[in-house]
Amino acid sequence: MADEKNKNKKKAFVLRIRPELMEAVEKWAQDEFRSVNGQIEWIINEALKKSGRKKK
Repeated sequence: MADEKNKNKKKAFVLRIRPELMEAVEKWAQDEFRSVNGQIEWIINEALKKSGRKKK
């Protein structure tokens, strides 16, 4: 049950990003009907799956 609780928790952190990169992510998030945070999380998840570092 402890694993289930940790699975749904989110950890906050500061992200430093170039303005033009942030603008591109914001546009992409809008196009996908996601929040910017949700879009960044999706991008990271996809990269982890593609690299074999996370189970699909």
